[in-house]
Amino acid sequence: MHPTTTTPSTTGGASRSEGGGRQPVPRGLSHVEEVYQRCRDLGMRLSRQRRMVLDLLWAEKSHLSARDIFEQLNDQGRHIGHTSVYQNLEALQSAGVIECLERANGRLYGYRADPHSHLTCTQSGEILDLDVLLPANLLQQIEAQTGFAIESYTLHLSGHPQPALEKRVRLG
Repeated sequence: MHPTTTTPSTTGGASRSEGGGRQPVPRGLSHVEEVYQRCRDLGMRLSRQRRMVLDLLWAEKSHLSARDIFEQLNDQGRHIGHTSVYQNLEALQSAGVIECLERANGRLYGYRADPHSHLTCTQSGEILDLDVLLPANLLQQIEAQTGFAIESYTLHLSGHPQPALEKRVRLG
């Protein structure tokens, strides 16, 4: 059973309201100015390079490799070095400001750090962010089977567009 201190989030996870661990990540950082403030609240310096990386991630709202970020910024005339991109991504990810997805072909970075799930298109490789809330009875069933108290969760789904729905969901 879920203790009263467990509350499901609306973004695909459950979060404990008591206990230690990492500071909860604010949900809904949809504007880059909000993430700048999150960085300030964490005591992070907002250098020109860090702002460039954040600006790009929030403008793209997709999952990019460090190389993609480097190339896109330099293509825009916003000169930044490889090392600076990697260092800033690592710092932002370590602080819980952005997400990092480990893939067989390398890491991808996204603009969200709140608990959420992903759907990967098996045709294009595109990754969509999903906000999924599992039914409480399913979480309770998993807890009963495993003996673990579920604190948070994310789902990773894979699939392809259904022809009838392809126009509604823009993939690849």
